[in-house]
Amino acid sequence: SRFRPVSECCCILFCLGFTTQQSEVIVSALVKIMNTNLDMIYKDMVTKVQQEIALQQVMSHIGGVKKDMIILEKSEFSALRSENEKIKLELQQIKKQVMDEITKVRADNKLNLNLEKSRVKELVSFATVQIESFYCFTVQHAQQDRALTQTDRKIDTEVADLKTMLESHKLDNIKYLAGSIFTCLTVALGFYRLWI
Repeated sequence: SRFRPVSECCCILFCLGFTTQQSEVIVSALVKIMNTNLDMIYKDMVTKVQQEIALQQVMSHIGGVKKDMIILEKSEFSALRSENEKIKLELQQIKKQVMDEITKVRADNKLNLNLEKSRVKELVSFATVQIESFYCFTVQHAQQDRALTQTDRKIDTEVADLKTMLESHKLDNIKYLAGSIFTCLTVALGFYRLWI
């Protein structure tokens, strides 16, 4: 419809100095060339039915990929859950071990304190019996006070060391737990971004 009719083209060529036969040959050649070009263009084009089939194939492929992503996401989350449970169990075991150690150290300290107290008492009673002079008794008493002070300092130092060790274990556990939660959130955010 965009092209001029063959007879009109022949007339134009005739007006340009071509004979009627030349005009018809030129116009028929041009028509053949244009028809060949149009056939080649139509071969490269896709029909609406073919386009819909290709679209349905792409959509089914996308649906398969979505199902695969859902399955992968569920398996990853179950793996993370099991890893979290394992970490919780390990933390409980560590907590139990720390509590056992604290109880053991406390019992040892109490035993040592009682032994030191009984030893100091024995020293005091022995010094009281053996020493007749007030000066000697005063010296022995001062020594006993020093021994008690050293013992108290020793106990205070051990208790402070235990508290420091407990705090460092607490901080390590908190750091580990925070790292695990951050990792889980990062993985969840990654899956969320992939999903969207």
